[in-house]
Amino acid sequence: MRRVLILAYFYPPLAGGGVHRVLSFTRHLPAHGWACTVVCAGERDYWVSDDSLVAAVPGETEVIRVEGGSGLSTWLKLKRGDAQGRRSSRSFGPLRSLADWWLLPDSYAGWAKRARATVEDRIARGGIDVLLSSSPPDSVHLAAADVALGTRVPWVADFRDPWIGLNFRKPPTPWHTARQRAMEARVLSHANLVLAASRTHAEQLAARADARPRAVLHLPNGFEPAAPHTASPGPRAADGRDQFRVVFTGSLSLMDDLATLIDAVAVLLERDPGARALLRVELLGPYDREWEERASARGLDGVVHFAGVRAHAEARRAQRSADLLLLWRPHGEGYRTMVPGKTYEYLASGRPVVARQPERDEAAELVRRAGGEVIAPGAAAALEGALAARLARWRTGGRAPDAVPSWLGVHTREHLASQLATALDGVVAGARA
Repeated sequence: MRRVLILAYFYPPLAGGGVHRVLSFTRHLPAHGWACTVVCAGERDYWVSDDSLVAAVPGETEVIRVEGGSGLSTWLKLKRGDAQGRRSSRSFGPLRSLADWWLLPDSYAGWAKRARATVEDRIARGGIDVLLSSSPPDSVHLAAADVALGTRVPWVADFRDPWIGLNFRKPPTPWHTARQRAMEARVLSHANLVLAASRTHAEQLAARADARPRAVLHLPNGFEPAAPHTASPGPRAADGRDQFRVVFTGSLSLMDDLATLIDAVAVLLERDPGARALLRVELLGPYDREWEERASARGLDGVVHFAGVRAHAEARRAQRSADLLLLWRPHGEGYRTMVPGKTYEYLASGRPVVARQPERDEAAELVRRAGGEVIAPGAAAALEGALAARLARWRTGGRAPDAVPSWLGVHTREHLASQLATALDGVVAGARA
C-alpha cells in the first residue's frame, strides 16, 4: 500500500465540523490502497472534544500528536470554566481580533511550525508517498509548503473552507491583507493538487487570474450513512404530550442567526401561548454563554435548550428524531462558499430542513433540491412564520414522513474517499513522470 501523511490540527478526540472530513479519509482510504499517517494536535488542545470519536479511528492509522496547541486555544482552555463547550464571546472576540494583528496567517502558526519539524522527521524515516495538509487552520498549508519544498514529496492542499484570514476574517490593515494574500498565493501555486469542499470555492480557484492552482478537485464533505433506526419519542411536555422538536447541531459560537431564532421563538409564543407546552428547541453544540442569557431574558426557559457539546452519535440521533432541522452559517459574503458538513447529515436524516441562508448559497441550493425551505438570514418575521406553519401542520397531521433524496448516495464519505484515492494516485504518477 501507498501511504499518505495528513497534516491537520483537528483529529479525534478533538471535535468540531472539520474533524469528520479528515477522520473519514483515514477510515476509508485504506480500502482503496492508501494507508494513513496523521500528524495532529494533542488530545486536549481545543476547547471542544468528543472522546467517543476515538473509537472510529482505525487501529492501523499511525497517529503522531504534537502537543501544545495554539496560544489562543491554551488561554481558552484555562478560562472556559467548564468542559461542556461553553465560553464567553466577551472574552473570545477581543482575543481573536488581537490575534489578527500579531499572528499570521492565524493563531496556530506556532503549532504549525512545531508540527512541520515532526512531519519532516516522519518523512525522513521513509514510506511516505504523498503529503496532504487540511485547513483550517491555514498555517498547516504553509508548514506543508516548506516540507514539500525541502523533501520533494508531492503535496495536496485540502481546503475545508477558503483562506480564513481573507474570507472569514477582515484583515486589520492593508499590510495584513497583502501578507495574507501572499501566503494564500504561495499555497495555491505550489501544491500539486488543491481540494475544495464546496463547488463554489473550487470554481473560484479555477477561475483565478493569479496564483491559479495547477489542478483543483471539488471533494464535498459528505456523510457517513447511519444504521436503520426508529425515531425516539424524545422529551415530552409536562402533561405527557408529544412535543414539536426543532433541532440545530453544530457550533453556536459567534452565530448571529441564533439571535434571530431566539427572537422568532419569543414572538411565536407571544402570538400563540398554547405553543409553549408543545414547542421544544434543542441546540446541540458549543455555544457562547451570552446566547443562553439572551434566551432566558426573552422568557424562553423550558423551551429553548442549550445542550452543549454532545457525542457525535447523539447529535445524529437528535437529527433523525427532529420534526424540523435548522441550518445556518455566519453572515458575510466571504461565507458564501461554505457548505457546513452537517448539511449532508441533515439531508441523510430525511427530516424537514429550513435553511436560513442567502438564496444563491451552495448549501441553500442543496436544501432546495432536497425539498427543504430557504429563508433569508436575519429575517426573524420570516422564521417565526415558518416555525408557526410547521407547528400548525404537526398539530393536525403529526410527524412528517422521512424523505431522503435519491441523489444523496454519491455523497457518502466512502464514495468520496474512492475519488480522493484516485486523485492521490494521479498526484504520485505525475510527480514521478
